[in-house]
Amino acid sequence: MAKFVLAGKADCPYYAKAELLADYLQKNLPDFQIYKITQHPHVWEEWLKDLCEKNNWSHSNSPIIWRELLDRGGKGLLLGGYNEFLEHAQLYYGVTSSMTTELMKAIAQENLEAHIKKELEKEVQKDLSDPLHVWITSASTSVCYNLIPILTSGEVFGTYTEISITLFDNEHTEETLQILASETRDLVSPLLRSVAVCTRAEEAFHQARVVIILDDPIDREMRSLEEFIRSREPLCRLYGDLIEKNAHESVRVIVGGKTFVNLKTVLLMRYAPSVAHNIIAVALGVEGQAKAAVARKLKTTPSCIKDVIIWGNISGNSYADLRKAKVYRHDSAIWGPPHFSRPVLSLVFDSEWVNREFVATLHEWTSTGKQFGGILAAHSIATTLKYWYHGSPPGEIVSLGVLSGGQFGIPEGIVFSMPVKCENGNWVVLTDLKDIELSEQIMTRMTSDLIQEILVALGELSYFQPYQPGNLLDVMCYEAALKRALKYLLKLSHFNVDKYNPCHITFKPNYWRKLPKQSATKGRGVPSYWSPWPQGLSLGPLESPETEETTFSATEDNQENQQDSDVLVSEHKANTHSDLTQEEEKDLVMPDVDFSDLIPKINSEKPLSQERIIDSEGKTVEQ
Repeated sequence: MAKFVLAGKADCPYYAKAELLADYLQKNLPDFQIYKITQHPHVWEEWLKDLCEKNNWSHSNSPIIWRELLDRGGKGLLLGGYNEFLEHAQLYYGVTSSMTTELMKAIAQENLEAHIKKELEKEVQKDLSDPLHVWITSASTSVCYNLIPILTSGEVFGTYTEISITLFDNEHTEETLQILASETRDLVSPLLRSVAVCTRAEEAFHQARVVIILDDPIDREMRSLEEFIRSREPLCRLYGDLIEKNAHESVRVIVGGKTFVNLKTVLLMRYAPSVAHNIIAVALGVEGQAKAAVARKLKTTPSCIKDVIIWGNISGNSYADLRKAKVYRHDSAIWGPPHFSRPVLSLVFDSEWVNREFVATLHEWTSTGKQFGGILAAHSIATTLKYWYHGSPPGEIVSLGVLSGGQFGIPEGIVFSMPVKCENGNWVVLTDLKDIELSEQIMTRMTSDLIQEILVALGELSYFQPYQPGNLLDVMCYEAALKRALKYLLKLSHFNVDKYNPCHITFKPNYWRKLPKQSATKGRGVPSYWSPWPQGLSLGPLESPETEETTFSATEDNQENQQDSDVLVSEHKANTHSDLTQEEEKDLVMPDVDFSDLIPKINSEKPLSQERIIDSEGKTVEQ
C-alpha cells in the first residue's frame, strides 16, 4: 500500500492542483492513500524549515510531498514538489492533470477559507477542554469570598465553560488563601477544574484569560492622601508588567472596588499597553446604589429601575443621570404590560429630593465607601463579566469605566464612567444617545479629581486638592486673568516660579538690592511670597517660557523717583544688552489684563496703609 503525504500553504495554487490529482488517484486506485496537511501562509516557512531539519531534507517551496513507508517503518521518503509528484503519477499510473490557472486560484482561495474555519473550530474545542484561567488579586479580602461562588455557578462564563481559579496575594496571607482554596474545593462545583494559591509576584497571571483586580488593604502607616495615591503607581506598574509578560494575549482585566478605581485602571493601561483595550472599571455597584435609592422613593423594587447612567469618577465625584431612567411595573394610575415603562423624572415630583438629597446621598456613599461591602462589590464584578462575555440586556444602558476618546466632550486619556452596551464579547460606547449632554460645571467637577489623581500618582503634582463646589463662573474668570498675569510675569527676569506649585512666585535674591529704597524698605514694600490662588483650586503645570530670550537695550532714563509700577520693566531694561524695536516691546504690555481682578476688594474708606488684612496663615500684613 502506498501512502503519500501532501503538505502546502493553504492559498498555494500548486497545492490545489496536486490535491485534485491525489484525490483522483485515491478514488480510482484501491491501494493509494493520501494524507493532506495545510498551513497558514504566515507560519508555512517556519513549519517547513522545522520539518526539513527533522528529516534531513532539502526543500523550500509549496507543496512538499513525501511517501510514508508503512510496511517498513522509519522516516518518510521525500518525493519533492508538484512537478515531481506529477511525473510520478504519469510514470507509475499514467495519469496527468489539465487544471487551468483560473481554477487553481479559485480552489486555493477556497482552501484558505476552509483552513481558517477549521482552525477556529479547533480553538473552540481547545477552550472546551482547556479551562478558563481566572486570577484574583488581593484574594484574602471579603470580596473574594463572595465572588468565588458566583464565578463557579456557571452564570458568568456559561454553563459549559470550566474554570481554573488562582488566588493571588502577598506571602503574609498564604494561610488565609489556603483555607479559602480548601473551602472553594468543598463547593464541589462541576465547572471548577482546579484552585491554586500564588504568593510569588514573578509567577502571577501565568496564562491568565481573566484578571480581577480587587482593593488592596490600606497601609496604616501612610500619613496622607497623597502617599496613598502614589502607592498605587508601583503596584499597578508591577501588575501591568506581569500581565504583559505572563498573561494570555487576549486577557480581560476588570478593576473593581471602592478606592481609586479609575486611577488604577488608567495606570494599568499605561503599563500594559498591548491589552489596554481589554481593561475596564466596574461601575455597576454605584449604578445599583442609585437604582435602589430611586426605587425607595417610588416604593418599588430596584430591579424595576433601568437605564440609570453613572458618569465620571466611580469611587469619587460621580454624577447619577436620571434623564434616561425608566421604571417598569410601577403601581400607579397608568398600568401596562411587562415591557411598558415610564420615565422616572415624570414620577418623582420632589425636585428638592432629586437635586439635593439624592445627589448628597450618592456622593457620601461613593466618597466614603459606605454601603459598598463585599456582597455588592462581588455581584457588580460578576455581572459586568457576564455582560462582557454574553452581552448586556437588549436595549438597556449599562455604565462602565472605559478610556475616554473624547466622547461627550470628556477629556481624552482618563478613565471615565459612561453609558455603554455589551455585545459579541465587546463593549461599545453609546454615543448616539440624545439629550444627555453634560454641563461644563458638572464636567469640571468630575474631571478635576481624576486629572489630579493621575498627576499625583505619577509625581507631577505635589498635593491633591479635592474639588470645592462654589461659584464656578467667578473662579473661571479669576483663573483666566491669573493665567495671563503669570504668563506676563514669566517674561521678566525678577521672578522664580515653582514648577510643582505654579502659584508660588518668589522674587530673585538680587532684586531687593536693585529696588528703590522707598519702595522696598526692609522688604515690606512688596511681599516676597505671593500666592493669590484660591484654596482648593490649582492651575497645574504651566507652559515653560518661550525659548527665545527677550533682551532690551541699555538706557539711562531710569531715575530714583520713578513710580513703583515702572520698576519691573525698567530694571529689566537696565540689565540686558541687546536691542528691541518698539513693536517688539509691545509684547510686554498687557492691555487686556485687568490686575484689579487679582486684588482683593476692600470695603473701607480708610487708606490701604491703615487697613489690616489677615491672610490664610493667620498673619497680618500692612499695605
